[in-house]
Amino acid sequence: MDTTLQDPLVGQVLDDRYRIDSRVAVGGMATVYRAVDTRLDRVLALKVMHPTLAADASFVERFIREAKSVARLSHPNVVGVYDQGTDGAYVYLAMEYVAGCTLRDVLRERGALQPRAALDILEPVLAALGAAHRAGFVHRDMKPENVLIGDDGRVKVADFGLVRAVDTVTNTTGAVLGTVSYLAPEQIENGTADPRVDVYACGVVLYEMLTGAKPHTGDSPAQVLYRHLNEDVPPPSATVPGLPVDLDELTAAATARNPDVRPHDAVALLSQTRQARAALTDEQLDALPPGALAEAHDNADDRTSVIPRALGTVPRPLPAEQQQLPERADGGDEDRMNRTSRLEMPPPAEPTRASVGGPGNRRRPSRAVLALLVALLTLGVGVGVWYINSGQFTRVPALLTKTESEARKTLSEAGLDVREVERKYSTNDKRGTVMATDPKAGSQIRDNGRVTLTISLGPRIVTVPDIKSTQLEKAKNDLRDRGLEPGMVTRQFSDEVERGAVISTDPAAGRKVKPGTAVAITVSKGSPVDIPDVVGDSLDDARAELQEAGLKVEVAPERVFSEEDKGTIARQRPGEGAQLAHGDTVTLTVSKGPDMVEVPDVSGLSKDEAKEKLEAAGFKVDVQRWFVGDTVWDQSPGAGEQAPRGSEVTIRTR
Repeated sequence: MDTTLQDPLVGQVLDDRYRIDSRVAVGGMATVYRAVDTRLDRVLALKVMHPTLAADASFVERFIREAKSVARLSHPNVVGVYDQGTDGAYVYLAMEYVAGCTLRDVLRERGALQPRAALDILEPVLAALGAAHRAGFVHRDMKPENVLIGDDGRVKVADFGLVRAVDTVTNTTGAVLGTVSYLAPEQIENGTADPRVDVYACGVVLYEMLTGAKPHTGDSPAQVLYRHLNEDVPPPSATVPGLPVDLDELTAAATARNPDVRPHDAVALLSQTRQARAALTDEQLDALPPGALAEAHDNADDRTSVIPRALGTVPRPLPAEQQQLPERADGGDEDRMNRTSRLEMPPPAEPTRASVGGPGNRRRPSRAVLALLVALLTLGVGVGVWYINSGQFTRVPALLTKTESEARKTLSEAGLDVREVERKYSTNDKRGTVMATDPKAGSQIRDNGRVTLTISLGPRIVTVPDIKSTQLEKAKNDLRDRGLEPGMVTRQFSDEVERGAVISTDPAAGRKVKPGTAVAITVSKGSPVDIPDVVGDSLDDARAELQEAGLKVEVAPERVFSEEDKGTIARQRPGEGAQLAHGDTVTLTVSKGPDMVEVPDVSGLSKDEAKEKLEAAGFKVDVQRWFVGDTVWDQSPGAGEQAPRGSEVTIRTR
């Protein structure tokens, strides 16, 4: 039985637009479905946050942040985000659908990969992360589950759900979000999240691709975290003998426990990766590691490959009806080590207090009294802590993408009020919706506190400038100065605007448009020039007449036979009646005169024979019958005379 049938969302339509066809995967924070956009009739992936998490404002804000962050990243190796919205209790992202598998599927079924295949996957992953890093974002949750490999061989990075701005580097909540096996030491120690944590995670992924196993394992997440903090990632060659030292050095650089020693971002690691590849021979790149699963190579005939041929034949994952999708509930320590989780960091140990009082002779209270005192003290401290941390505070609800009236209503229901409303231009946020709050969603403020709302004015509007009669290059610069883009340039004749200057724009001058809008420009070719007919004129006369009209003259290198006299103009291009701009060129072809051909003798031949012979020589034939009969008795021109090819020969029959 297909397990997706048990999912209540399968078969439903979210937001009156997205029809959910099947469930693709279940994660710790969301479920991914294959869906169809009924408006645009295209297949996409719908990532729906678990309803239990949708009640948490911080998770909702993170979800929306993913949509905005990835929407700003335009890169072929990043899974695109099309839309974000809510439908009742469901918060969703509409994303690009990549038909294929994840790197986790490949490693699970293939084991260790050949170095060439590992680098073929790592390089586009680093290119995608490099684009994010240079745009000011950190992924923070790189792992094989978030690397998608399409059936067409494309590699894409997905799930920017934990993305964070580079300058937001610390975490003071006492919890770290991420996947245990791929957390950098500084993430574990103090929640630091700059581009180097993605570099560390990519180094762990590289180790896993080369060896088929994770570098740090343990019976519990705590053991794995301890090993990240206290043990270096071992060289892959310790598990795969014969692996080139260049790959050991690349892995060591990426997974250095000291972040200052690592490449500073994914672009730098990509450069080192390409240098390492260049140092390897084809034999080293294609060496089959001992950790590869032989079955994935030998039994490829009963199941089809799901990844590019460059990676070798790998069994396709089982059909949906044979899969057992993981449940959302915590599946134990192993599940936590493979899933994105909120990891609570232990508080620092409290210093022990020295015992008070003198030795021995003072009577100690009974155990029952001590237990009661401890219980009362714990209760009192708990109530006090609750009151200080929660009892007198309210969390700011998630307000992003809501209208101003909706945001005010939500704040009022939470017992909060609006301090002030600021309005700013935004190219990413819909006009009239909340684009930011102060304090941010999830922050704790005192009951009856106030929140500042920042409402989007939509894109800043730009007025198309009047650039008529301006020379083209200056007109383009004027458009760029206004934040607009010069568009397609077309040219047409104008008696009013000088050659090379702008006649008009589309959109027209004075129109209000968004920044970055392309403006089409029509440029003057000047007043049109009527081309005179110079066919039959001498070359000198033709040249003089055309130049007097303001045109340039070019003479074709080859002369041709024509009806025109030798040395005169046989043809011109463009011809008479066409219009050119002042300074345009007319090409002249000089005549070699008529092509003279000797007239064959057809006397005594039948009419048909004579006609065939003359036409074969290149003449037209006029037949005149003088007497009853079909035999030629006269012709004009006569036999042996010269006549122009294509001219007419008259034959008379009797």
